[in-house]
Amino acid sequence: MKRVLILFYLAAFSAFLLSVTGCADKNTVIDQNSQVPDHNWTYINKFRFDVTIDDAAIPYNLYMNLRVTADYKYSNIFVLITQTGPDKKPEIKRYELKLASKDGEWLGKGSGNLYSYQSPFRTNYKFPVKGVYHIYIEQNMRDNPLREVSDVGLRVEKAQAP
Repeated sequence: MKRVLILFYLAAFSAFLLSVTGCADKNTVIDQNSQVPDHNWTYINKFRFDVTIDDAAIPYNLYMNLRVTADYKYSNIFVLITQTGPDKKPEIKRYELKLASKDGEWLGKGSGNLYSYQSPFRTNYKFPVKGVYHIYIEQNMRDNPLREVSDVGLRVEKAQAP
């Protein structure tokens, strides 16, 4: 009887692993997050993400991933996003991400003391040429360090046809 239970649990665990690993989104180019040391994001702490674009003819959606704690003291965050392509020419843009409504309610998905955001900053964007792009995300708020920021990340996916 014990042997049957062990075999059953092994089979169930194997099926679970197959279902989890088999569900990877084929449209995702990168979905990567980096931890902010001690939840204190300083000006010099720029997060770099390397993105390999194999097809410049199709559009992509680019998202900034962010996690803050419930103790983050602002309702928004400003960031600078720098994109450097194979031509080595940097393109810098400033973006604002709204984190809370006017009444103070967090807009992100909450889990315990953390709130997660995935905000698009470029949609249906066509990269100029194929190759490796370096995308840097840095905080652009007045506070240095900016406290209670847990993680910063980037997601790039192939845009879906409407």
